[in-house]
Amino acid sequence: MNLSRSLAALQSDLRAGHLSVSDLVTQYLEQIRAGLFLNCFLEVFDEEIRDQAIQLDQKIRQGQAARLAGLVVGIKDLLCYKNHASQAGSSILEGFVSSYTATAVQKLIDQDTLIIGRNNCDEFGMGSTNENSFAGPVRNPLDTNLVPGGSSGGSAAAVKAGFCHVAIGTDTGGSVRQPAAFCDVIGLKPTYSRISRFGLIAYASSFDTIGIIAPNIADTALVLETIAGKDEFDSTASTREVPAYTHYAFDEKPKKIALFNEVIEHSALHTDIHRNIIEVTDRLKKEGHIIDFIDFPLMDYTLPTYYILTTAEASSNLSRFDGVKYGFRAENCDSLDELYKNTRTEGFGEEVLRRITLGTFVLSASYYNAYYIKAQKVRRRIRDKINEVFINYDFIILPTTPAPPYKLGEINRNPLEMYLADLFTVVASLTGNPAISIPSGKTENGLPIGLQIIAKDFNEMNLLSFSDYVLQFDR
Repeated sequence: MNLSRSLAALQSDLRAGHLSVSDLVTQYLEQIRAGLFLNCFLEVFDEEIRDQAIQLDQKIRQGQAARLAGLVVGIKDLLCYKNHASQAGSSILEGFVSSYTATAVQKLIDQDTLIIGRNNCDEFGMGSTNENSFAGPVRNPLDTNLVPGGSSGGSAAAVKAGFCHVAIGTDTGGSVRQPAAFCDVIGLKPTYSRISRFGLIAYASSFDTIGIIAPNIADTALVLETIAGKDEFDSTASTREVPAYTHYAFDEKPKKIALFNEVIEHSALHTDIHRNIIEVTDRLKKEGHIIDFIDFPLMDYTLPTYYILTTAEASSNLSRFDGVKYGFRAENCDSLDELYKNTRTEGFGEEVLRRITLGTFVLSASYYNAYYIKAQKVRRRIRDKINEVFINYDFIILPTTPAPPYKLGEINRNPLEMYLADLFTVVASLTGNPAISIPSGKTENGLPIGLQIIAKDFNEMNLLSFSDYVLQFDR
């Protein structure tokens, strides 16, 4: 059975009786058991999904199934699912069971999606390699000596390995796009606020965005259309009408596309990725599109601005994990202060502690104006500059990552090197623009390359159609 077919093809077989949901689920579970060494899942809902599959088969026979019947989805361990554990890849949430379901997850369930399990991830979404989880690293299904990217590495690896059809991840600074690039699948970060964040365990609230990892554009559009929209539980969710994303179609008109000189000429950009992006843009030129290399002088400020602001927000958001209300609690403590200190020291991993410490420093009275306030001003300037670019251009094209997938343990020991992996994805995170990573060929050594496309706010429709058009170059 080809598990990578589109949902439309699977549903055609389900309606014709050539396939049952129970058969489909059994195949996924067998794939997961055979690939346990990849460590993609923290928990698989084996018995539960089998029971749900039986019920869904009956609904299909009765003609009562909803739109996403047959879709099997993995959810990142940062998303809450009622009566199921939600651990954020961290020991500090050991034993925590959610009392509610994230809005995005609930919208999928309402359309007869089956949730197969919790995907492994970097602790609280902090990492670019998926080596920072309490449960150990995830391995890349393309080569088990490589990382799958982070922090949604378990999600991207699960989709590529055929453990689920689609995965729902979170993208704070590239955590959907970067692992999608490393695992050779599609990763969409929609406009900030397009999808409700209710039920997402927060890392940096003004950046966190629920994203979609899928094998093709059609299913990406279908899932986005299902989970986007306003939410009474999230005042920051946009109230804009949700377009029929599944009706995307490229209009064949020439597009104006910008590339940043500071990116193409960056010393960290791998030779093969540089070659690939030039080949893609040359092909676009031949197809009649306008490609301009322009200056973006604020590029060098994006990464430091991102890490100043996200660590500050993390310091605030993660203060709620103290050993009193839920999760892990340190033992043999003689005072409340000691309980707080020991619980957080023992419960958080090294990278999370590092970012909390940095964020606390940034927010301290002596440095608040020098770092946090100044970074907020720089963020505004970066967003204004990106908006200026979109006055004259339809899309911005960047590499998703500066380098192909790293070997396990290669950069995780050096925090600064790990942070550089986010070099080209944090632009859209700072500005809130929608961005997508699509597969774009291979390096000379056969490693996957991701191409990143950024669009105007709430312009996911054109982003999806153009991405599908570019993907046809390799078909």
